[in-house]
Amino acid sequence: MTDCCRVLVLISGNGSNLQAIIDGCDDNVSAEVVGVISNKPDAYGLIRAHQSEIDTSCVIARKDETRVQYDQRLKQAIEKYQPDLIVLAGFMRILSDEFVSQYLGKMINIHPSLLPKYTGLNTHQRAIDAKDAEHGASVHFVIPQLDAGPVILQAKVPVYEEDDVDTLAARVHEQEHAIYPLVVKWFSLQRLKMVDNIAYLDDKAIGVHGYAPD
Repeated sequence: MTDCCRVLVLISGNGSNLQAIIDGCDDNVSAEVVGVISNKPDAYGLIRAHQSEIDTSCVIARKDETRVQYDQRLKQAIEKYQPDLIVLAGFMRILSDEFVSQYLGKMINIHPSLLPKYTGLNTHQRAIDAKDAEHGASVHFVIPQLDAGPVILQAKVPVYEEDDVDTLAARVHEQEHAIYPLVVKWFSLQRLKMVDNIAYLDDKAIGVHGYAPD
């Protein structure tokens, strides 16, 4: 890694977590968002990137294109930026095992649940339906198995009886915007790594539910 960690963010939509990371990097001289890639040309996150004078690319899926073929084009777009860290911030595509394996330890994702609970979609509704007392978000390293990479950091929020999906999602998003830039900072300072499918912070193994201070 160079003195400044080159961060590349992949998005599909609004880009609120992208904005939080951009703002976090403004306060973190050890990291810089060097590019944003979207699979949706109308993603508002692209406007956020332009407003911060960050280079953008679109890699749009073609008809009759396999996942592997798409991922090959995505890799070409990624390599243009020579990133030290790839951040998935609402990138709504499932990546092939072959693609993910090329970036082990260099790619992170944020998932709207307290992993390992509720992998996949509709996590807020599932938490409400289960009458969970708490819900939250998890930042984790990406591995070929979906939402199964080692958890780095979690944030918890209460679930209230009157909650619907929108109110609960808003509460979770607020915490996402706090923890994702922090994890990027840890990585940029070379405090965070993944070895043998275990996440380490300051050379100490992180527990299954993410970092917890002593």
